[in-house]
Formats: sequence, structure tokens, C-alpha cells
Amino acid sequence: MAEKVSAQVLIGGRIFTLSGYESEEYLQKVASYVNGKINEMKEAEGFSKQSYDIQATLTELNIADDYFKAKKQLDILEMEIETKDKEIYDLKHELISAQIKSESSDKAIDEKVNEIEELQKKILQLETELEEYKELLE
Repeated sequence: MAEKVSAQVLIGGRIFTLSGYESEEYLQKVASYVNGKINEMKEAEGFSKQSYDIQATLTELNIADDYFKAKKQLDILEMEIETKDKEIYDLKHELISAQIKSESSDKAIDEKVNEIEELQKKILQLETELEEYKELLE
């Protein structure tokens, strides 16, 4: 099991100790994201006039909104991947079918080439026999 990590992070001007099984770098990244959201919210008109609890709730709602938008995008991408996987599966089957048909055609062509060669030999043999009969008749 992974080792538990603790990291001191600065969020909204206050120092917090975060603990978890992620790297310290990841914990700092999360804190940085939250700080970015807080700063973004502070730029909104009237935000700084609200109580700390309302500011925190609005920031939490904004982060939750980001989460659900990202989740929706993930769901869309997963559906696209599933569709592409099905298309690839269908194309592979078409390719296999085409290869089988091509192999069958190649085999038929080889058989016809052999048949032509046999017929050419037969023609040559018959022409030779005809020449021999002509010589006998003369």
C-alpha cells in the first residue's frame, strides 16, 4: 500500500496540512487549483462583500460546477471512444472479409492460369499432331 503523505499548503491566505496517498506535488496542485478558483471568484462583482461562509459556498459551487462539466466531457469522450472502437471492430471484420475474398479470387485466378497453361499445351499438342497428319497426307 502507498505511504501516506502530508503537505503544508496555502489556500486563501491560510496554511493547511493536507494528508493523503498522493504525492506532495499533487496535493500542492490541488491547493493551487482551489486558490485559482478563490482568486477567480474574488474578481466577481459583489463577491468580496459576502460573508466568508457565502464566499466559501460560492467557491465550492464553482468547483463542483467545474467537476460536473469535466465529468460530462469525460462521458462524451468515453462514448466517442466506444463508437470509434465499434467502427474499428466493423472495419477489421470488413478487412478480413475482403482478404478472404481476395484470397479466394487469387486462388481462382491461379486455377484459371493453370487451366490456360494446360489448354495451351493441348493446343500445341494438337497443332503438332495436325502437322504430322498433314505430312502423312502429302
